[in-house]
Amino acid sequence: MTRQQHRKGLKRGAFAAGAALTVVAVAGAAPGAGAAPQSTAGKPKLKLVAASKAVTLDRYDWGDGVQLDFDLGTYVTVDNAPLELKVTRKSYKDPVVAQQILRNGKKVTTKKLPAGLVKDFGGLPGFLEISVKNSAGAEVKKIKSNFCPNNASGRLRPDAPATSHYPESCSTNPFTLGSVWGVEKGWAANTTTYEYDKPVDLPAGEYTAKVAVAKKYRDLFGIPNDQPTIKVTVRQFDNGGGEGGGVGLTRGGSSAMSHDMAGMDHSGMAGMSGMDMGGAGHHYGPRGADAPVPSDLSHALQDRGLASHLGDGSGHTDGSRIASALKANTKRPTGRATVPANAPKPDLRSLPAWDIAITDGEDGDTAGRDYLAFSANVWNAGPAPLVVDGFRKPGADLMDAYQYFYDAKGKQIGYTPTGTMEWDPRIGHEHWHFTDFASYHLLSADKKDIVKSGKEAFCLANTDAIDYTVKNANWHPNNTDLSTACGQQNSISVREVLDVGSGDTYTQYRPGQSFDVTGLANGTYYIEVVANPAKRLKETNLKNNISYRKVVLGGTTGHRTVKVPPVDLINAP
Repeated sequence: MTRQQHRKGLKRGAFAAGAALTVVAVAGAAPGAGAAPQSTAGKPKLKLVAASKAVTLDRYDWGDGVQLDFDLGTYVTVDNAPLELKVTRKSYKDPVVAQQILRNGKKVTTKKLPAGLVKDFGGLPGFLEISVKNSAGAEVKKIKSNFCPNNASGRLRPDAPATSHYPESCSTNPFTLGSVWGVEKGWAANTTTYEYDKPVDLPAGEYTAKVAVAKKYRDLFGIPNDQPTIKVTVRQFDNGGGEGGGVGLTRGGSSAMSHDMAGMDHSGMAGMSGMDMGGAGHHYGPRGADAPVPSDLSHALQDRGLASHLGDGSGHTDGSRIASALKANTKRPTGRATVPANAPKPDLRSLPAWDIAITDGEDGDTAGRDYLAFSANVWNAGPAPLVVDGFRKPGADLMDAYQYFYDAKGKQIGYTPTGTMEWDPRIGHEHWHFTDFASYHLLSADKKDIVKSGKEAFCLANTDAIDYTVKNANWHPNNTDLSTACGQQNSISVREVLDVGSGDTYTQYRPGQSFDVTGLANGTYYIEVVANPAKRLKETNLKNNISYRKVVLGGTTGHRTVKVPPVDLINAP
């Protein structure tokens, strides 16, 4: 499965349509694309509701169960005022701190959530409590489910805000620094998440599910103790051709998986052929096996016919505060290349590597050797987006790359040559890469000697929300997958963007995302991730581009092991 197919085929609506609303400066918060609108209301009123009294879930013989919490169709409605939470940590040595933002006209107050309640950036843990009883009335399952408030599902009434300006997913990158969660006044948020590797084992039959908000959250937000009950019918399908005889993957079924595939195009579906559907060995996230699985969003845009799949343009889930200015140019820039001294610039920073493991390699690697695979992310701390255009001369193998600069209104105010773009034909890539964006090195224990070197060419996309509290963070970034970001082999020009607050993750299940450690001596090493290694890109700060992750290699050839110590409080090997 290609990186494009992972992002486009599996990540259901994770970055939905709708540009950010008019920004308003808030006391104590940096003005930018993510600043919240004024509100005359005070405390939000929350309520748990169920959209349907009954649902039907399909279970397939290649799976281990059904996605119960995903398909129950329960929502948190918000009225009287927006529900808004700011979630941050000062550093990886500090715990996550969450506070509720309360807006009453021009007055903005904050309410700190209990310490330890929110431990990461994936949402409110243990928010939902689900009890499932069989037809005889006996409880057969009792589960808890997290709630991502950014799971916007649509308006409750005609006079509610036309669009949600809040971000549209909760970050599960282990090195996230800041998030904003919110539900507009008069909107509802889907309470459910989809975790590919955590199905609920329910045999075919009839059930009743009772859903409730955990008491600690009812007390915290003043939520009534409503407990919707939903009749659940589980049907068994196998690989044949119908119920009892199997239907395989269909667009019309009501199962969680078939629902999830509804927006996938043919290339995405074809890429599923090698996927471990049974969950044995790996779980499957939107960017590859064992990649973090973000909180899922509703299909509100798809249901309203406003989006068919991720990407840019009509019929896709896109949106950017300066989308009109960020369309790819079809011609090389004219005039003298200049970078005004006061031009806002990006600030590229690398995160420590994670998702580290010993593997036998990916497509293109040599069989029978040991590889140290890892995931890495370079993100943009702003205050301006990184915008790079590539232009190809007829018949040329490389594109000439230029970096562009914009003022606060999105007007182009300068550009400069910044290297080249090259076509990467390898399975898992198959798009244009900007060269010298980042490099990987395996260093010796003293961090002085380079033992191995890795890739430097990348296709840029806003895959992860790393810190949406920085100045000018764009909560609705463009190019959140690779469907249009990185072009095709016959492209004459492409535009690649890394927006403020977002990062680009390459997982270990991509070719080139590993070091060959066959025969390498056991001991301590460091994975070094360097952003902008040749310093060709213009930035606000070039002193924060390097990160390190300690690894300890052991074992013998063919049976190598790796231990990965935590980074302060972040234990994400």
